[in-house]
Amino acid sequence: MPQTITEKILARAGGVDSVRPGQNLPFRPDHMIAYDFPGYTDVMFRQMHEDFGITELAEPERYLVFIDHMLTKGDDKERDIHKVTREWCDFYGITLHEAEGIGHQVAAELGYALPGRFLIHFDGHVSGLGAFGALGWGVRRDLLEAWVSGQLYLDVPASVRFDLTGEFRPGVDNRDLIHAIIGQLGADGCAHQVMEFGGPGAEAMSIDRRQGLCGMAMFTGAVSAIFNPDRAALEYAAGVARGPYEPVASDPDAEYSSRHTFDLSAIEPQVVLPGSARSANTRGVSELDRTAVTKAFIGSCASGRIEDIRDAAQLLDGRKVAAGVELNVVPTSAEIHRQAEQEGLLDVLRGAGANIHTSSCDFCFGYQKPLQPGEKCISTGVLNISGRMGSTASEIYMGSASTVAASAITGWISDPREVTES
Repeated sequence: MPQTITEKILARAGGVDSVRPGQNLPFRPDHMIAYDFPGYTDVMFRQMHEDFGITELAEPERYLVFIDHMLTKGDDKERDIHKVTREWCDFYGITLHEAEGIGHQVAAELGYALPGRFLIHFDGHVSGLGAFGALGWGVRRDLLEAWVSGQLYLDVPASVRFDLTGEFRPGVDNRDLIHAIIGQLGADGCAHQVMEFGGPGAEAMSIDRRQGLCGMAMFTGAVSAIFNPDRAALEYAAGVARGPYEPVASDPDAEYSSRHTFDLSAIEPQVVLPGSARSANTRGVSELDRTAVTKAFIGSCASGRIEDIRDAAQLLDGRKVAAGVELNVVPTSAEIHRQAEQEGLLDVLRGAGANIHTSSCDFCFGYQKPLQPGEKCISTGVLNISGRMGSTASEIYMGSASTVAASAITGWISDPREVTES
C-alpha cells in the first residue's frame, strides 16, 4: 500500500507494516522531549514519581530535557526552577542540556532529529525538526502518557501536500511563505494533518529555511510538517548522527487529503497584524500604511538561525537603527551565536546599534525586556497574541528577519526590498 513519509515513520514507531489516516494506535517515540517550565516539567516529574510510583526508567536515553527558558534574570526564582529540573533529571538519569540554546534547534545540532525518527514534545514548534525528514509532534497533555508508559496513542493524521516551485527572491523567506499559506488556506486549513513539502522549490530551500517553515506549522492547524530527506538533509544527519537511523520517503503514488502549489518566486514580504496568525491578519507589507515601531526583535525557534542573521546584517551593514527604535537580536543557539560572531555578523549588527543577547526563549515569551504599554514591536517571534511579549496594551507585528531589520532602519514597518534599493 503506498504511504506518505509520515505514515511510514508512524508505522515503524507503531511496530506495524502500514498505517492509514484515522487509525488510533500506540506509538513508541524515539525521543520524548520537554523544556523546564513551571507547571509542566516539574509537574510531570512529580506525577511520575508520586502518582505512578516510577523510580527508575527502563530507557532513560529516550528522554531529553532542555533548559532554555527563564535564563536571563539570574534571580533566586530562576535558580530554584532549574535546580528542581536538574535534580529530577539526575534522579531518573535523563539527559539534560542547559543554556545551549533553544531546544528545538539544539536537538537538531546534537543529532537527535534524524531522518525517519519520531519525536514528541509538549511544545508544537518541535515540528521544525521535520526539516530533516523526522516527525516532530507537539502532544501537550498526552506527553505524560508517553513519559510514564514509553508510548502513547495517537490518531494517524492525513497529509496535505505542498508542491513548491521557484526560489525565494531577495528579501523573502520561509516566514513570508508560511504566512502566505495561512492567508490563502486559513488558520485551520491543515487542521489535524501533517504538512508535507516537496517539489523543486523545496529541494532548493536551505535547511535553515526548512526548519523555520516547519516550525510554524501549528498556525495552519497542522500537527506537524515534514520534508522528504534529500541530499542536504542526509549530509547534515551524517555529520551529527547519534546512533543508527533509517530514512524513509513518501511513495510517488501516496495519497494526500489535498495538494497545493506555491511558486516561491511569487511570494511577497508578509506581515501579520497584532492579535494572532489568522488569515485575516496577514497582509503584504506593501499593503500597510506607514506604521511606526519602537521595538524590533530577531530570534526565536523559527527565525534566529545563521541565514536570518546574515540577512539582517546585510541590510544593516553601513546603516543605523532608527532613533527611537530598539533592535534586539537573539541567535537560536549558542552554536549559531558562535558562528555569527566568527563571520563578523554580530559586529555589523552591533555597529548598526543592535543589541545582541544570549540564546534563550526569554524574549519571545515576554520574560526578557517585556514590551511596555503603548509600544509597537515588529518581531520574528512565533506568536503575537495580546500580552505575548509583555503588556497587553502593546502591539506585536510579525514578519521575516529581513522585514524586521528593514523596519528597524526606517522606524516603521518596511519592505526590505525598498531599503535595499534606497
